[in-house]
Amino acid sequence: MPIRTPTVTTPSTRLSRRLLLGGALALPTLATARASGPEPVDVELVLAVDVSRSVDQEEQELQFRGYAAAFRDPKLIEGIAGGPLGQIAVTLFTWSDWHIQEHLVPWMRIGDAASAERVAAAIDAAPRRTWLYTSISGAMDFASNLFGRGYEGTRRVVDISGDGVNNSGRPLGDARRDALEKGIVLNGLAVLDRTPQPWSAGLPPLDDYYRSEVIGGPGAFLMVAEGFDAFENAVKRKIIREIAAAPPPGPLVERAYA
Repeated sequence: MPIRTPTVTTPSTRLSRRLLLGGALALPTLATARASGPEPVDVELVLAVDVSRSVDQEEQELQFRGYAAAFRDPKLIEGIAGGPLGQIAVTLFTWSDWHIQEHLVPWMRIGDAASAERVAAAIDAAPRRTWLYTSISGAMDFASNLFGRGYEGTRRVVDISGDGVNNSGRPLGDARRDALEKGIVLNGLAVLDRTPQPWSAGLPPLDDYYRSEVIGGPGAFLMVAEGFDAFENAVKRKIIREIAAAPPPGPLVERAYA
């Protein structure tokens, strides 16, 4: 009759079993974590919209309508589809004083007309509010911290629209440098207001200011809207150029008219 050797369970044996069991149970969790990682997209695009006091209610509405119309443009959908991955991620916030930024449209993926319409509808539904000062540096800092939230783009682009120079918050050059060091491309959409403001006397032309102080990074460019009536045309052209898979060499400054 064979002699059975008794199984001796020591503390180290129990520990090994627990480790093996724990490892086996962790495998599905690890697989899920990998599967739920950042979703790859061609571009992570942050839209930063000026709502300082120099932008009245009518002008602010023209801005929001312009962004919504851009995402309903078939040419934009074609541009997205032409990318290597065929999808981008977009988010939108408004900005004014150095400490005032409202994140109105969360990160959303666009890969077809239906998803683009969802972004347009979110912009339509976003609240309209006006504040006081113009902190481009605050907008840059806020935008820089929005990346990497669920998406991973081959390019990271901030689209800053505004109608005035930086007059609140830290020096614009410092914020611009910090953003560029993170590999972020800063594009500008300068709106030339046809109604001169009393506080604009002695300030540099806005298009010159945006070109020299705001935009930066590989392929950066400035779109100039000749008045708020030209905003919709300007923003459509600008976003289509920004999402191009391999942006062709273009002018440093483009102008749009109503």
